[in-house]
Amino acid sequence: MRATRNVRFYIYISYFFTTLILIFGIAMGTVQFSRMSKIILAQANSSYALIGNEVASNVKDIYEPVKNQTEILAQSHPISGKDLNERLAHVNYLAKAIISVKSATSAYVGFANGEFFLLRQYAKSNGGKEVFKAPEKTTWIVQSTSTDAGKLVEHVVYLDDRLNEISRQQIPLRNYDPRQRGWYETAMKNPEQAHVSEPYYFFTTGQIGVTYAQKIVGADAVVGIDIEMPTIHETIKNSNVTPSTRIALIDSKGQLLAWQNGKQPAYKPQIVTKLDGTQGMPTLAEQNAPVLNRIRELDSSKESSQTLDVIEKTWATYQGKIQVPGGQDLRILIASPHEELLADIIKMRKQTSILFLVMLAISVGITIYFSRLASNPLKQLNDEASKIARFDFKSPINIQSRIKEIADLSNSMRGMKATIRSFLDIASSLASETNYDKLLARVLQEMSEITDAKSGILYLYQPQDNSMQVVQAYVDHQVMESDAQSISMADENHPVIQSCKSRSSICQLQAADLARYFSTLPATDHTTTLIAIPLKDRSGTLVGAIALVIDDAAIDPGRQAMAEAVSGAAAVAIENQRLIQEQKALLEAFIQLIASAIDAKSPYTGGHCQRVPVLTKLLAQAACKETEGPFAGFQLTETEWEELHIAAWLHDCGKVTTPEYIVDKATKLETLYDRIHEIRMRFEVLKRDAEISYWKAVAETPDQQAELKTELDKTLAELDEEFNFIATCNEGGEFMAPDKIARIRQIAERSWTRTLPDRIGISHDEKERKDRTPEPALPVQEQLLSDKPEHIFTRSERDNVRPDNPWGFKVKVPEHLYNRGEVYNLTVARGTLSEEERYKINEHMIQTIMMLEKLPFPRHLARVPEIAGGHHEKMDGTGYPKRLMAADMSIPARMMAIADIFEALTAADRPYKKGKTLSEAIKIMSFMKKDQHIDAELFGLFLKSGAYLEYAKLFMHPDQIDEFDIHAYV
Repeated sequence: MRATRNVRFYIYISYFFTTLILIFGIAMGTVQFSRMSKIILAQANSSYALIGNEVASNVKDIYEPVKNQTEILAQSHPISGKDLNERLAHVNYLAKAIISVKSATSAYVGFANGEFFLLRQYAKSNGGKEVFKAPEKTTWIVQSTSTDAGKLVEHVVYLDDRLNEISRQQIPLRNYDPRQRGWYETAMKNPEQAHVSEPYYFFTTGQIGVTYAQKIVGADAVVGIDIEMPTIHETIKNSNVTPSTRIALIDSKGQLLAWQNGKQPAYKPQIVTKLDGTQGMPTLAEQNAPVLNRIRELDSSKESSQTLDVIEKTWATYQGKIQVPGGQDLRILIASPHEELLADIIKMRKQTSILFLVMLAISVGITIYFSRLASNPLKQLNDEASKIARFDFKSPINIQSRIKEIADLSNSMRGMKATIRSFLDIASSLASETNYDKLLARVLQEMSEITDAKSGILYLYQPQDNSMQVVQAYVDHQVMESDAQSISMADENHPVIQSCKSRSSICQLQAADLARYFSTLPATDHTTTLIAIPLKDRSGTLVGAIALVIDDAAIDPGRQAMAEAVSGAAAVAIENQRLIQEQKALLEAFIQLIASAIDAKSPYTGGHCQRVPVLTKLLAQAACKETEGPFAGFQLTETEWEELHIAAWLHDCGKVTTPEYIVDKATKLETLYDRIHEIRMRFEVLKRDAEISYWKAVAETPDQQAELKTELDKTLAELDEEFNFIATCNEGGEFMAPDKIARIRQIAERSWTRTLPDRIGISHDEKERKDRTPEPALPVQEQLLSDKPEHIFTRSERDNVRPDNPWGFKVKVPEHLYNRGEVYNLTVARGTLSEEERYKINEHMIQTIMMLEKLPFPRHLARVPEIAGGHHEKMDGTGYPKRLMAADMSIPARMMAIADIFEALTAADRPYKKGKTLSEAIKIMSFMKKDQHIDAELFGLFLKSGAYLEYAKLFMHPDQIDEFDIHAYV
């Protein structure tokens, strides 16, 4: 009792002094921190006011000179004359206005008759260099729309620094009418002074900016000067008070003109479409700026500084007005987080706190030092308990004490620590074992050693026949596989079946019972103890059972409890591995199913998805065997082999989205059927028309029958020859020279008479395409070959790949989804595929990557999309669809590129080509190596290792396997 009282007294004394010192230190620190915080926040508000005044001055310096120059030009008639040459004579007025104002990029005049004259300083315009291909020494660019011979024409004139003309060119008239621009309409409605517009996209350069415009005095014209938004953004640049300071410049509608979000990249102005359908600059709410948006909602009638709590932070804020000459006032909003404004005093507070805690520790330590000596054994036991809580079982507990209770507690904790350590070691070893068969053997061995059993059997439950199957046996400290007969769950007399209905079962086994129920185990001549433990998973579902034979008459209860506890971990480990094996088998079946479906989709590419994985693995195995050279250290782990296997099988999974008729397209006019039959029928019609015309002519002039017959035979021969030519071109077997293309277009000019409507009995989609043009009255003359609007299939937004797509695709997307124009397809230069169809074929790579990246692959299979999606990339960065360089691709991805190319070259089941021989394929790939289309080192390994020949013997026709000099390519 006395010791207990001393310990409690020590605790109270420690708490008292510690609490007293803490209260004093916290009070002093709080008062000091509060006073310094007020001083710093007051200084921040002063800085905000200075920034606001500086920004207001900068805005005025940008806007006011432009307004003044606009008003001066409006009074001075800057551009006069009725044509371009006369107006060029006065261009110096606009040039002086632009030069005199730093923020101005262009000046122009819009006339009431729709004419337009603009002068642009080439160096100032952000978008001008991309739009204009200006000659050297160009300083000024004139864009003019004037009337010539009663029509509007548009010119671009390039001037040097002295406004002397360098060159001019007439360009196609654009759909630009100054009278329909906002600045023109505002200036005409309010001619008294210059007005500034709202931000908008400049027509020519695509830049965003504002325009000052005013009606020219005494003329039906408006003069305007442009300011680009990046210029306005410069007004708030480098105005950050802290690294995370937010600064925004907004107009009266809340539209964002300039924005600086801490150290993030500068705000790029843009025009967006609002919910009401109008267009304008984005608002703070749309830019995800909750702090500044909160300031905007406050009273804006006067300058103010406030402290706000937004997004779980406290902010010092400021807002002020900025007057804009000739326009509505702007507002400047500033916000800085308190944690950054007060960073120095927070740091000081931390340092003071540390010093305070050190002093506290010293004072408290001195107070409690001696009291610890008496309670040292308990402290040591507490430390050991903490080690157990941290799963630290490195050393045994060996604490001595004269107090009986402490000594007993020490012995109990020593046994507990040893038991927990043994249990965790076993559970950890079972959980870390990934081989299913080894796991089963490990479970049986550990359970046998825990119970000190001389033999044992591991059973697994088989739900198919409701039985327990013997899978492993433990005899003489060795685990071996067993093929003993299974036990039916209906055999309720069997000890193992009885244990499955309870937690565990212990019984005495006579020698005869041992031989009867456990014939796999060695026979004995004495009674033994059997402990049967069921294995159940987390949900209590039966997984299996373990039967252990022990020589002792009774088993230690601790060992039994330990065995029962381990059995739960063993059951979970077994069930997990079984589930993993089943899921892997299911995944493999799905992969095989998808690949087989792709190959089955087209009889001409059948087997491609099955052959590429074989060749890829052959090349990977060759790389793993290398002991020198670039692949000396290359190895694939078991999971990486699995990753490569899945990627190889799924490398063309995107082909499920490719229409079959495009994959199998053997002729240029083939879609769901070959349209050459339609062309043939038209030729037949023309031939019948020629014969009918012949007989009509014979009836009218029988004496000229011989001449008419000669003409008929000539016409029929021409038609036969022309059809043969068209049919040959349809095959797509050779390059289409320009003369052949010209002849196709010439033949297409022939016409035939259609007397039946072509808009009935057709699908809804086809009728919609035909309805793009009015239906002609029948009969109507049709061209023999034609490209009609109805042949165009428009590309929807879903089928488009934007440049800023999240997958990093860098592809040129054709304008149309399909173009089935007859002349268009027949004049395809090479092969049978049009540009749209070739894109559709290549699109399977895009679809492959998109499909695979949507799948939740586990971490060890995370590279499957990259490996599978890179086999059309090239080492020089010109590949498809991401234009990756060799350094951006993994070695397995580069291997698959070689495998895919070699298989495609040598495949003999394609309708549009003959399979190449080995020498032909290797020669083609050597050119691809020189052009940096495939990895040169992998190509060398492909040849030196003989992987190509091993593959050829498996899949190529013997006639394709010829000899060649490998040294010519290595």
